Amino acid sequence: MADKSIRFDPGTTGRTAQRVLLGIVILVVTAVITAFTTTRIDAAHVGIRVKLAGTDRGVQDIPVVTGWVFFNPLTEQIVEFPTSVPNVVWTASAHEGRSVDESITFSSQEGVNIPADIGLSFHIEPSLAPRLYLRFKQPNLLLLADGYVRNAVREAFNDVGSKMAVQDIYGAGKGKVVADVVRKLGEVLGKDGFIIDQVTINGALRLPENVAQAINRAMEATQNAIQAENRVRQVKAEADQATRRRTEAPKRRDSERRARPTPCSAERGPRPGRTKSSACRRRDRCCNTGPSNAGMVSFP
Repeated sequence: MADKSIRFDPGTTGRTAQRVLLGIVILVVTAVITAFTTTRIDAAHVGIRVKLAGTDRGVQDIPVVTGWVFFNPLTEQIVEFPTSVPNVVWTASAHEGRSVDESITFSSQEGVNIPADIGLSFHIEPSLAPRLYLRFKQPNLLLLADGYVRNAVREAFNDVGSKMAVQDIYGAGKGKVVADVVRKLGEVLGKDGFIIDQVTINGALRLPENVAQAINRAMEATQNAIQAENRVRQVKAEADQATRRRTEAPKRRDSERRARPTPCSAERGPRPGRTKSSACRRRDRCCNTGPSNAGMVSFP
């Protein structure tokens, strides 16, 4: 049996190698182009497309949705902009926030300085994110919160607090202060895309000691006055009730006496075999109501 040797065609082998090499090159080029022309926008973020060349260069008004985004790296840039931020706290405590005193101080109507620990949470309206980026060129919301937003919060507290007495701010008016500050921040920051979720005053307001003592004394005096007024009202009510009882007692006794049956009215007529009582006979003669006096004339 004759042996058959396997022969390789150099031309065919070369063409196959070239095809494989070409495929590898195409894959590598495609991967490189894809890596440079695509980016991913995470959740709670929006992508802002910035044109680097052309007649419409600059920040585009329409934000890019989340997910994978294709762009031309030669003429475009995609900026990832967050739309939410964790709660920001400006406090004097070294164990919360930063180690320095970041509390916000505002003034009352009397000019009393009131330091307060303030908490703030907000998010960004996605449709206004390009406008916010165009104005500040800053995609870091924490830096914006510590600068622009903090100044707006301080101004809002000063504006609201300057119209209220310190006693009202320290007492039941603290809720009104927070509500008015939220409303004012919405007016100031809303046009830039900031949506205020919550503003809080963390803990008690740190008033000067003499002011706090004066307020406590005034509040105690008010409570004592209210208690005294309540006692006066109680005594007056008890006196009025006793007067009404004394006034109504004779009327009640008279009504009971009139409603009590007399011996005559109790007897509706002599029972068979019995005559009227002497009291009834005397009453009939006196009042001329008895049957024996009918049609008779009395003489002196």
